[in-house]
Amino acid sequence: VQLVESGGGLVQAGDSLRLSCVASGSTFRLNAMNWYRQAPGKQREFVAGIPTGGGSANFADPVKGRFTISRSNVNNILYLEMNSLKPEDTAVYYCNGLEQDGTVLYAYWGQGTQVTVSS
Repeated sequence: VQLVESGGGLVQAGDSLRLSCVASGSTFRLNAMNWYRQAPGKQREFVAGIPTGGGSANFADPVKGRFTISRSNVNNILYLEMNSLKPEDTAVYYCNGLEQDGTVLYAYWGQGTQVTVSS
């Protein structure tokens, strides 16, 4: 599975941005797709996730009510719609795919896309 993110950029506080992640390869193996982010000097953290087989999305508390995650099954694209952006949302955003094969969990990562929010 290969994941390629796009859509990052420099925006002002209060602006909106939409990130995209194009998945290719054996995407049918994925059980869930997620967005993570990593700010300078901090650990990578979960932002939002959605199961590929249907079900509710999950969001980290700092982004609840502001971010929306969606997935196009036809095009194998994962989206992250980010509204009311804050300077603390500044980070490299990574697309993640999870495949569970029995008791083994495989994680796939994209290269990341930078989001910078100025105050």
